[in-house]
This record gives sequence, C-alpha cells and structure tokens, in this order.
Amino acid sequence: MSDIEQKEIRTAPEEEKERCRENLEKAIAAVKEALPGMTLLEREPMSAHCSFRIGGPARALAVPEDVMSLAKLCSILKENHIAPMMLGNGTNILFPDEGLPLLFLVSTEKLQKLFLLPDGALYAEAGVPLSRLASFAQQNGLAGLEFASGIPGTVGGGTIMNAGAYGGELKDAIESVVCLYVPEQRLYELNNEQCAFAYRTSLFKRMGGCLILSVVFRLEKGEGETIAAKMRELNERRRDKQPLDLPSAGSAFKRPEGHYAAALIDEAGLKGYTVGGAQVSEKHAGFVVNRGGASSHDVYELMMHVRSTVYREKGVELEPEIIILPPDYKLEDFGPPVKGNRVTFNEAPGEENADKEN
Repeated sequence: MSDIEQKEIRTAPEEEKERCRENLEKAIAAVKEALPGMTLLEREPMSAHCSFRIGGPARALAVPEDVMSLAKLCSILKENHIAPMMLGNGTNILFPDEGLPLLFLVSTEKLQKLFLLPDGALYAEAGVPLSRLASFAQQNGLAGLEFASGIPGTVGGGTIMNAGAYGGELKDAIESVVCLYVPEQRLYELNNEQCAFAYRTSLFKRMGGCLILSVVFRLEKGEGETIAAKMRELNERRRDKQPLDLPSAGSAFKRPEGHYAAALIDEAGLKGYTVGGAQVSEKHAGFVVNRGGASSHDVYELMMHVRSTVYREKGVELEPEIIILPPDYKLEDFGPPVKGNRVTFNEAPGEENADKEN
C-alpha cells in the first residue's frame, strides 16, 4: 500500500469540472437504484454536520447502515470514478460557505458496533464517538483511554489523525485497524506499526482512498473507579481551559516542535483577535471560535493572519490542524507556505490521470 500514490486536488478547468459533475450525477442515480433504503441527503448544508456550524451544501451525503452497505456504496462510487470523503462528527474541518457541488460525502454515524473480544481487546467501528469508547473501556475496567473521554471526534477520524490530549494518543492503545482501500476495493488489516502513526497523522492521512472501518484497542486492566476519577479530572481541566461553550473545530494549529501554538499566539498579542464572526478564543488562544455568524472566509482569514503574525514575530511556522476546504484555497499568506489540505472529490485515487503528490 505504501507505493500507492495520492491524487492532489487542484482547481479543475471547466471541461474537467463538467466531466466530474456528470460522473457524480451518474453515481448518485446508481446509488439510489442499488441502495434504495440508504439515507442519501442531497445538497445538504454542511453547517449541520460540523462543530464549527459553518458550511454550505455538499452535493450528496450518504449514511450507510453498516459496513456491508458502506462497501457496496464505495464500489458503486468507484465504478463511476467518484472518490468519497468520509465524515465522522465533523469536529476538525472547515467547510466553505459556497458549498461543495462536486463532493460526495459518506457519514460513519451509523457504524456504532462496540464490544469486547474474547481475548479482552476492545473492538469499535469507525462511527463510535471517542467519548463513548472511553466510557465503555472504563465500565469494563480497561485503562488507557481516559484522555479520549473529552475528545469530540469518532474512532475513524481519531485514528486517521492519531487524536490525542493530555499526553495520550490513540496510537498508544491501537492494536490493529481494518480499512477499505477504495481504488482496489480491497480490505486491509494493518497492525500498529504498519499504520505509521506520528503526531496528528498516520498512513491513512498521508495517502488517499483509505476508509477506516473498525479498530481493535489493546488496553491495560485497571480499577473502574480510578479510571473514572481520571476521566473526571481531565474533563474538568478541559472545561476550565477550553471554550466549549462556542462552536469551534478544536485546536486550530498543530503543536510546533519545541513550542506550544497557544502560547505563541498569546505572546503575539492575538488572543481575542477577531475577523467577522470568527475569533481567537479569549479563553484559549489555540482555539478559533465562531462567535456567531462566522463565515468560512472569516475563519480562513483569521488563521492566515495568526500564521503570518507568529512567523514574523516568533519565527515559528504554524501548520493548520483543521482540514480546510475547498482544496483550492491557496493556504498561503505572508509567512511560510502551508502544505495544502487534500481531499479527492472526483476521480478515485489510482485512476490513470491521477497526479503525483508534491
């Protein structure tokens, strides 16, 4: 799998956009015919499906009932040259107000199986919220996921970005991952080492076309009340320090090596800095919050100003942790270049005309 290349999305010429649009319409019609019972939302406002509460309509959002229907859906999309974007709780993403007319999203919200395996490991499907995962582990006397109890994402999204907090990361608890590789329509089971986890990334994030289906967690035995007490302590710290009363997408920037993003932003005098309805949180400078009526452009402009200011005053590059769409945002400012966010929205990765990742 490591040799498979990911397609970089760029602004397509009109003829390519039209071809993509035709493929997408054919795919939607095929899904309706083959999977008539599947929830399929068309031109659905993405503000209703992300924690920022920002975003215009995507062309289609499908909600498979189970892993088998997800696999069937992906097969239909592949046949029509469409690569879907997976959506968990939408807690780490900025959708554009203009919408995404060439995007087919697949929600994992109904993939909710969670149980103990005979050997004591914990099995969870991609749509299981991390808070539910942590609570289930605690109820079964399993320690090691206390840090995840307050993370608002899901098992699938959390695995892709190796979510973490308070010194813990999912990579420390994951034993294996089952994913569907869309270009080949094949299932792969990868062990922890093969997942190539690192700070806020993984093999699945670095390459395209990988859809997380389920994860097995290997945890240590512990005392239920001790685990619960640790979870309460961490969640209280989170409530005290983070702006949980306002819409946001969590930490706006990754932690730069040797520094803390929030401290750099605060020291640059940017706490409370506002663009339209978007603001650098007055409670925690590492968060960008929606004070009410913020547009995606407000958030984007604010983040780019923060980047350029911190780079100018501190000489430190801040890389966005939030996935910013659409992919033709240049992600440039007066500071260092930003590695573009990539998401395939037309041809599935592996197609003949796929570009090489830069």
